[in-house]
Amino acid sequence: MSISKNPAFNLKVVLQETGIAADTLRAWERRYGIPMPQRTAGGHRLYSQYDIETIKWLMGRQSEGLSISRAVDLWNEHNASGADPLVGFAPSTVIAPLGTPAIYLSSDTSLDSLRSQWIEACLNFSESTAEQVLNQGFSMFPVEVICTEVLQKGMAEIGGLWYSNNASVQQEHFASGLAMRRLDALLSASPAPTLKQTVLVGCPPNEWHTFTPLLLCLLLRRRGFRVIYLGANVPAERFAETVSAVHANIVVLVAQTLITAAALHATAHSLTEMKIPVGYGGRIFNLHPGIKDHIPGHYLGNSVDSAIEKVETLLKGNSPKVQAKSMTNEYQVALEFFNAKRLHIESTIKEMIPPIVSEGIDTGIHFLGDNIAAALQLGNIEHVNAELEWLKVLMQSHQRPQKELADFMENYSRAVDKHINGQGSPIKIWLNDQARQNQP
Repeated sequence: MSISKNPAFNLKVVLQETGIAADTLRAWERRYGIPMPQRTAGGHRLYSQYDIETIKWLMGRQSEGLSISRAVDLWNEHNASGADPLVGFAPSTVIAPLGTPAIYLSSDTSLDSLRSQWIEACLNFSESTAEQVLNQGFSMFPVEVICTEVLQKGMAEIGGLWYSNNASVQQEHFASGLAMRRLDALLSASPAPTLKQTVLVGCPPNEWHTFTPLLLCLLLRRRGFRVIYLGANVPAERFAETVSAVHANIVVLVAQTLITAAALHATAHSLTEMKIPVGYGGRIFNLHPGIKDHIPGHYLGNSVDSAIEKVETLLKGNSPKVQAKSMTNEYQVALEFFNAKRLHIESTIKEMIPPIVSEGIDTGIHFLGDNIAAALQLGNIEHVNAELEWLKVLMQSHQRPQKELADFMENYSRAVDKHINGQGSPIKIWLNDQARQNQP
């Protein structure tokens, strides 16, 4: 039986029947011409049952991960082919029945408000509300805007709450899972590439934070590029193999920590020796701008927008070759000796430290050692300073007094001096400075 197209329902009925917000519906009508209600003599909108089912169909596509603009395109494609999009559509499987609350919880549809609503929903473990807020955002703003202003900035705020102990790791993981699933859905729904260039995107070894590289993939795909995403923790040789297999024009690497920046450094060296262009970015390069001087690749900037523009510029061949700095001889010697004697150094430290919380101390020793090696590789032992905050948080979580951190640094310095025998001067000087700074 066909769905009636006779105008019979006012706006209130449509909002109750579909759960859509009035502002969102008006935005659809204004931007996309869907639906197209008739007007009474007094100028009030009148909708048909077909209009209501159309709205439900579009919302159904959104729930599957499509942006509203892509859902409208799909609707128009069906109509252009002579097929009614509503044939076989069962809205009851997607939209809640009459009488349920409106889907969108606030009439304030500014980006700041949408981000705040999404963060609150994530902190409350409310998946449905978080998804509804995103659906509302995608219905009113371009995909790029919601992904950067709501998802990316929202994840950064939640990460900040976790770091300051105002959010739990469970809340952070919940939000990350929701954000990643939405990016995956949007990427799957992206149009086919229209440009010839291929961009390879991934994370260097031991880098597991994949939100930013996946967002880059989505935005590059929406610019028309063929994008191949390799994900987290990719060995350098896998990048090289894939470049050869798919004839990639550029490799984009993303690192968030000092340790993974050192892994990115090694990967970039390997790729540039093979004459493969490399672009890179991530949190750590904003935190320590000096690291960029040691990376043999093109820094993509401190935002996703600048990264997209830089990749496009690099693909046009308009950027000069980058000459990376090498380690000083002093740092080279210190790194070689530290790596060779690290197991002995760490064993000695454990012998010096009272058995307080062995598991936490083992983690702290290993973490600090990784960061010292990374900082030496990247040309400045002072890069460890910011990463040291994590060790302080670890000790505080075990309710250890501040003096123990100073003692820990002094013991680490003695162990370095004992096993490296004067060849670890940059490490020893830094450790002694930290011991003095952390005295209560």
